[in-house]
Amino acid sequence: MNDKSAYRRVLIKVSGEALAGGSGTGLDFDFIGQVCLAIRDCTAMGAQVALVVGGGNFWRGVKDGEGRMERSRADHMGMLATVMNALAVCDKMERMGIPAVVMTAVEMKTFAEPYTRRDAVAALEAGKVVIFGGGTGCPYFSTDTAAALRACEIGADALLLAKNVDGVYSADPRTDPAAVKYDEIPYGEVLARHLNVMDMTATSLAMDNGIPTVVFALADPRNIVRVVSGENAGTRVVL
Repeated sequence: MNDKSAYRRVLIKVSGEALAGGSGTGLDFDFIGQVCLAIRDCTAMGAQVALVVGGGNFWRGVKDGEGRMERSRADHMGMLATVMNALAVCDKMERMGIPAVVMTAVEMKTFAEPYTRRDAVAALEAGKVVIFGGGTGCPYFSTDTAAALRACEIGADALLLAKNVDGVYSADPRTDPAAVKYDEIPYGEVLARHLNVMDMTATSLAMDNGIPTVVFALADPRNIVRVVSGENAGTRVVL
């Protein structure tokens, strides 16, 4: 493995479910610690690292609120869940001596700094891990879209999707034993074939702005280091 980052600046998207470890709900601080260690190693290699976290370990607006409450309000609750996760990850990082800051799309100054592109870039250049909470700040947009949006805004060289599968497949590998994993695939094919990488809004945004996406498994948090060092540890989605 290289001891130098293959990227100057990356944005990593981590789902809320991943932060829950094997339980699917709540927070697994041991697992979060492993993720933080991997991110620390990435910064030691020279990478500037930003993080977008989901909130599905506490609340998923579309799924949990569907048919029972107004969609916008359900999504607002989902945004708050992502802030809870961002604060937990930031606290773990600080306890491990990793400089970090939480920035939220919706202003809540008691808990975190309000997001601006200028402040986020300044924090990255100062060596801090920037953790984005609150999604895009708007309902009807996923945290995948928030990740693609923030990656564009901060000028990330790559969007890294840490998922529960080890790459992009021709079909769902959990249900189709004939599914084929791709080492590399164009964005156009992902969209045309409706492959499960991230939602179509996020995919189009990353494609239109020329940002490659790397999809890899978070089951082993060291995969974050492998990807940042340039190893082929998943699937690259390219122009």
